[in-house]
Amino acid sequence: MASGLPATPLKKINLVRIAHVYYKHKNIDEAKRFAEDFGFAQTAEVGKKTYFRGYGTEPFVICLEASNEDEFGGAAFVVESMEDLMQAAKTLPNECKATEIYELTDAPGGGKCVTFYDPVDGFPFHLVYGQTPVEQRDVDFPIVRFNFPNEKNRGVNEFQRFKKRPAPVHKLGHFGMCVTDFAKCYDFYSKYFNFFPSELVHNDEGVNKTVFFRLNRGDELVDHHCFFFFEGPKMHVHHSSFETHDFDTQVLGHDWLRHQGYKNCWGVGRHVMGSQIFDYWFDPSGFILEHYVDGDLLDMREPTHNTKAAPDNLHVWGPEVPATFLQ
Repeated sequence: MASGLPATPLKKINLVRIAHVYYKHKNIDEAKRFAEDFGFAQTAEVGKKTYFRGYGTEPFVICLEASNEDEFGGAAFVVESMEDLMQAAKTLPNECKATEIYELTDAPGGGKCVTFYDPVDGFPFHLVYGQTPVEQRDVDFPIVRFNFPNEKNRGVNEFQRFKKRPAPVHKLGHFGMCVTDFAKCYDFYSKYFNFFPSELVHNDEGVNKTVFFRLNRGDELVDHHCFFFFEGPKMHVHHSSFETHDFDTQVLGHDWLRHQGYKNCWGVGRHVMGSQIFDYWFDPSGFILEHYVDGDLLDMREPTHNTKAAPDNLHVWGPEVPATFLQ
């Protein structure tokens, strides 16, 4: 190459959406009971793995595996093409230990997958292509019409009536990690994938320590974030977040989980970054799972927002942030 010519930009691996997550549990029976109370629907059981879907078109949104350890097994993103999957298998850095393309033989929806490992902290990350979508389930949501002081939308002699039950999960919305080197993680995921920072959060010295990534899909509307991470002393999954239908559904689910004796982590409240109404719960193994509704949708006309870390940045209403959420 002639001296002084710019280097060819790296072709990024194009991600389309987040698809599912994996968790391993010592007490698989308790984990499966929680999954049903959380609003997942079991769709397959193969060996030690149990697959659960939402009411959307993803063949599954979470897989629980019986294990000797409680462990996060990584999140999976759908890639745009077979070429993207091949690119991941062949061009990610050696420290990622990317697998060859393999078949998802026993998983609902089938498809092909490449697994790699985060180059900083080693947590697994999965890329999938060619999964067969499923038909959306009808979970019988009531038609809700709100009466406001100056706008009455519900007919005369019509009532709001709801059934007590778990909050049916629609889809996986995002997951988050605590990483030990924010700058290296940020550089890696920004360089090799079409992640784009919706929010960057910095400390008192102006150094970024948290990112909320969305996918760069051009004019296509995408969730405010599908992947976030922040720097801390020890790598761990922070939480996985699942969308449900609306606020009534969410709070009915909150009450259902409370009456089943599960431990609430934080909620119900409304976030600032992303705007979601949130409700976080501990599963029996201590992992945090979130129900959310009413999140922001963005396209690439929206720039990155830069914010200083502060307690008031996390929520605009709801309970005070518990210490367990910040770990």
